[in-house]
Amino acid sequence: MKSFPNQIPVFPLSGVIYFPQTNLPLNIFEKRYLDLVNDCIRKDKLMGMIQSKRKNEELYKVGCLGKISDFQKSKDGRILINLTGITRFQVLEEVKNSKLYREFKVDYEKFSLDLKPALEEINTESLMKKAEVFFKKSGLLLNWKEFNKLDKIQKINTLAMIAPLTNEEKQTLLESISLKEKTKTLSEIINFYLHEVSSNNQTIQ
Repeated sequence: MKSFPNQIPVFPLSGVIYFPQTNLPLNIFEKRYLDLVNDCIRKDKLMGMIQSKRKNEELYKVGCLGKISDFQKSKDGRILINLTGITRFQVLEEVKNSKLYREFKVDYEKFSLDLKPALEEINTESLMKKAEVFFKKSGLLLNWKEFNKLDKIQKINTLAMIAPLTNEEKQTLLESISLKEKTKTLSEIINFYLHEVSSNNQTIQ
């Protein structure tokens, strides 16, 4: 397994998750995260993203390591970056520091499959059809022509990332170990929403 740093700076953000092989554009304006990004650029361009919970400063235990693949400074002091997902990580403990941003000791072993070619034979045709219906009923637009150019892993990860799901549901998808498990969970979640929409639209005689 490729070696990644066991201590990383982490950007906690509620409601935002991303996966390996997906891209996340970020508009950075808070001082602590401007410091984080500038430090990353000077070092190895690696940083972690993780969901924060609604209470206190508590975080979920699984996030995704990404590499800054695009970096632009705006005239008003903001930094615009694109973060490309590499592999998920598990939080071990927070590291005390004198910086404005938080750092954590992390472990990647549980998600070693992120760095290997997908060997699982998974039929995603049914899921993709359901996803199109789900997005349409949710009033969300997606360029399906461009989307269908992605490979199987990118399609599943992109859907899990952008679908209108709860924070908890997205976190469950992020923590799914294998592609097969993630596909099954995503399909079940979308089924639930489609059933709920159908039930709400029924005419009562």
